[in-house]
Amino acid sequence: MDWKTIDAAIEDLSLLKHPFYQAWTAGQLTKEDLRVYAQEYYHMERNFPRLVSRVHSNCLDAETRRLLVENLVDEELGADNHRELWLRFAEGLGLSREEVVSSEPSPKTRASFESLMSLCSGDVVDGLAALYAYESQLPRVSESKIQGLKNFYGMTDAKALGFFTVHKTADVWHSQVERKAIEAAGGDAARVKAAAQTACEALRGFLDGVDRDTRLKREPMVCAAS
Repeated sequence: MDWKTIDAAIEDLSLLKHPFYQAWTAGQLTKEDLRVYAQEYYHMERNFPRLVSRVHSNCLDAETRRLLVENLVDEELGADNHRELWLRFAEGLGLSREEVVSSEPSPKTRASFESLMSLCSGDVVDGLAALYAYESQLPRVSESKIQGLKNFYGMTDAKALGFFTVHKTADVWHSQVERKAIEAAGGDAARVKAAAQTACEALRGFLDGVDRDTRLKREPMVCAAS
């Protein structure tokens, strides 16, 4: 498997290269921008286990299924499940849980998730590649977000930062598991690369929506004309 080429394709579409995340890293977002993001991403996070479940149900290899179940356990179970960690982050931004849970995802957020779900509902290699494209980026993304939150937004509370702290390490292991699973499934490198690129484009599409929504609040006349 040509992982160098696959990882390079993911890097070309890196979330850290998206203007919204670059603005976060540079401290150019407002707290209200981050609140909009927190509400939108909640819908991605709460539904992420469904993506893993789809891949799990399509997987014939017992060992891979077991490892995917371990991923699901991290996501879903315990007092520090990942949905709970995200809600704590939202609270750190001044949002109530009710505001986040009752919010409606934007059309861009819905479309992004549906694209990921389509990949994860098809061939197991496509699904694993989508998960890999997502989770292989999260350690670096999480570290970048932590630094931005501490340096520019005064967020130093470990409880509020817990989601990102966990993903700095957990997704190193998850992405390694997904690599091995793709190889065990006999995935073709070109197919893996194509599925990973589609997943990255879906994730960037989510950020496109958040970026536009936040700019629209700040610059309504400019954004409406664009």
